[in-house]
Amino acid sequence: MQQVKLFKGVDSDLPELERQINRWIRKSGVRVLSISGNLSSSPGASAGPMSTFSAGDVLVIVQVETETPLG
Repeated sequence: MQQVKLFKGVDSDLPELERQINRWIRKSGVRVLSISGNLSSSPGASAGPMSTFSAGDVLVIVQVETETPLG
């Protein structure tokens, strides 16, 4: 059965999000089919080279194959 698992974090803490996803994959025993993600910048964030960036939201979608439905 194919299912998805969503993970949300902020771009200023990507290493922790990465650890969380990898830990979940190991513990759940699922077979990963694909992983994709999206970064959303703050509405007032500037893109100029001298600007100060605010943390943006990161959404990671993990598509998996599993024998039993995810809880």
